Amino acid sequence: MLRQPIVSVLGHVDHGKTHLLDKIRGSAIAKKEAGGITQAIGASIIPLATIKSICGDSLKNIKNLSIPGLLFIDTPGHAAFVNLRKRGGNLADIAILVVDINEGIMPQTLESIEILKTYKTPFVIAANKIDLIRGWKKGETLLKSVENQFPQTIQEFETKLYELVGKIYELGLQADRFDRVSDYAKQIAIVPVSAMTGEGIKELLMVLTGLAQKYLEQNLKFDVNAPAKGTVLEVKEQKGLGKVLDVIIYDGTLKVGDQVVIGGLDAPVVTKIKLLFEPGPNTEMRTEKKAFDSVKQVSAATGVRIVAPNIDNVVGGMPLQVIRNDENKVKEKLMQEIEGVAFESDEEGVIIKADTIGSLEAMIFLLKEKKVPVKRASIGPINKKDIVDAEGLKEKDPLFGVILGFNIPQPEEKVPNLKIIIHDVIYKVIEDYEAWVKGQKKNLEMNALEELTKPCKIELLKGYTFRQCNPAVIGCNVLLGTLKSNTPMMNLEGKHITEVREIQKEQKHVDKAEKNEQVAVSLSKVIIGRQIQEGDVLYSAISEEDFRKYKEYKDLISNDYKEVLKEIAVIMRKENLVWGV
Repeated sequence: MLRQPIVSVLGHVDHGKTHLLDKIRGSAIAKKEAGGITQAIGASIIPLATIKSICGDSLKNIKNLSIPGLLFIDTPGHAAFVNLRKRGGNLADIAILVVDINEGIMPQTLESIEILKTYKTPFVIAANKIDLIRGWKKGETLLKSVENQFPQTIQEFETKLYELVGKIYELGLQADRFDRVSDYAKQIAIVPVSAMTGEGIKELLMVLTGLAQKYLEQNLKFDVNAPAKGTVLEVKEQKGLGKVLDVIIYDGTLKVGDQVVIGGLDAPVVTKIKLLFEPGPNTEMRTEKKAFDSVKQVSAATGVRIVAPNIDNVVGGMPLQVIRNDENKVKEKLMQEIEGVAFESDEEGVIIKADTIGSLEAMIFLLKEKKVPVKRASIGPINKKDIVDAEGLKEKDPLFGVILGFNIPQPEEKVPNLKIIIHDVIYKVIEDYEAWVKGQKKNLEMNALEELTKPCKIELLKGYTFRQCNPAVIGCNVLLGTLKSNTPMMNLEGKHITEVREIQKEQKHVDKAEKNEQVAVSLSKVIIGRQIQEGDVLYSAISEEDFRKYKEYKDLISNDYKEVLKEIAVIMRKENLVWGV
């Protein structure tokens, strides 16, 4: 027996994920005479009869159409997708990646594609908001609508479409408009749609149905009499019931009174199903006043709200399974599934926290993509152990003494001198961490530069000798760079002849003097009139090692410094052609 394929919706914020889902659901409700739509917790089931009614003749080329319908996950976005997990991959059989055709690929789109590739989940692209293309007129069917647009509108539409195809190609994938795809196993179908007007909805349903029937049939086989298997989508509080679980059942049947094992934070949770709830017909799940019907049992694939005792340690993404015979065997199997998440720790790295097991898994995958090592990953709010561990990591490597959090609360107390980054969008967590690391590296490099001898070029002023020796004191003009106290100085032949011991400006001791400043300097081990003369030009005697470090950090130094260093290199290479190379 085949179940409905589970369809998840992903994409960048504000690209129209929720509106698209609402339009798909609305189209199905409008066709209620053909079978309508069944609402379940966290899911909307559109039966095959309704899909046929919406799509009409466009389904005639799909041979042996036998899937019972499509099950759309009602909560679009990463959280829903990554929580739909099962051993060996993702519970979603297929996904819709929503992209605003006018904006193209955005950061969260890239993140979505990385997650889809990681889970090896097939997907189609809904190129949304075609109605916002200049001059666009809604037509009877999508392809006829495209043909009947003004030439300028068609040109703009095609340009935007192939910009999207090009960006997808850059990511190592092939894509084309759905009617131009020659091999659906190798190319990703792009369906232009408007979540506002409904254009392209039937074409999108047609492509999803065709792909599911042709490529997913083996994955959709299930035994209705088998013990139920599912995944916790969300854990929430409901007035009058307390903590409840919204669960997607993907195999078997779940009944009131069934004993189940659910993955827990520390150990498997064994509990008994007290109540099962589904929304009433065509109920809008996101409204506050929800009308739920109590049911005795549900079968795959569907969503259901569960009331059961002792579920405090359950979080989203955890597996659920009915116990028929061997409780210990089921527990062991579930723990293997939880441990299957890539939580292995690196020798060094950041600490990450998330609200659910699926979110944590997605964070790990995406950080690994960015070559960011993970020392420890766990579910729930930041605790004292996290802070202590992060402080310890910071002592070893300041770039890893960080806590990255997704969809968790800020710590109740501020933690001084410890970087904590928390967002409800994964890519923002990673983006902010990368920006912070970049800033920290620059600070570390600037600190390293501070230890080096400063590049400078000075001219000894004529008529401003205040003392000839022990030490010599003379006025000078800083021509380039920065002159600091205790800087070794060389002449135009590259010979180290003296050291600036002290600097005075307006009869006050200063630590340094910048370009175009005139100061008095005391010079050791020289006599003015012998080793040096008024009017001489001197350079800081930079070692070859320091010169190479300046080259390494050339992006951090000023053009002024670069000019002095070039002149110093010319002087030093008179004797040694490869000096500083």
